[in-house]
Amino acid sequence: MKKLFLIIGAPGSGKTTDAELIAKNNANITHYSTGDMLRAEVASGSVLGREIEGFVNKGLIVPINIAITTITNAIKNSPTDIVILDGYPRSIEQMDALEAFLNEDSSVVLANIIEVRVSEATARDRVLGRNRGVDDNSEVFNNRMQVYLEPLQAIQDFYKEKKLLKVISGEGSIEAIVAEIEAFINTSI
Repeated sequence: MKKLFLIIGAPGSGKTTDAELIAKNNANITHYSTGDMLRAEVASGSVLGREIEGFVNKGLIVPINIAITTITNAIKNSPTDIVILDGYPRSIEQMDALEAFLNEDSSVVLANIIEVRVSEATARDRVLGRNRGVDDNSEVFNNRMQVYLEPLQAIQDFYKEKKLLKVISGEGSIEAIVAEIEAFINTSI
């Protein structure tokens, strides 16, 4: 059985870096970034990649059918039984699609959802300072932040009700944040 940990956070919260470091430190954990999976598809130059690119370059959410297929295939084919997925869910529709998948496939269980919380100022400084791609500019950041915040309360409420939401501050050092998330995951396995 696969144990799934979701990590959500604003653009620039550090969720991908945190998850990468945790997986690097723990051979029994596989990390997938929704953003990286979608960017890899774009880089492949496929028809699907060009479709995804149109959404990503505007800071919009990729349609659910594309995202959930990519994600569930990765989880089921993971080389380890513990999987960290960052950047998902980003909408009520994505949350519902994942919930439907989990209800249908007993080989995967949602262990927890971890929210890496940072202020909007911290998120803005980090994103605009990294220059990773065409989506790292002020206009796209504002759109991405709005897209992130719009469904956040409903997502938090849904997972709080299931007693699966853990909030961790993303304002400290990378080492301290990673250590806190890692300790939480290790006690939840």
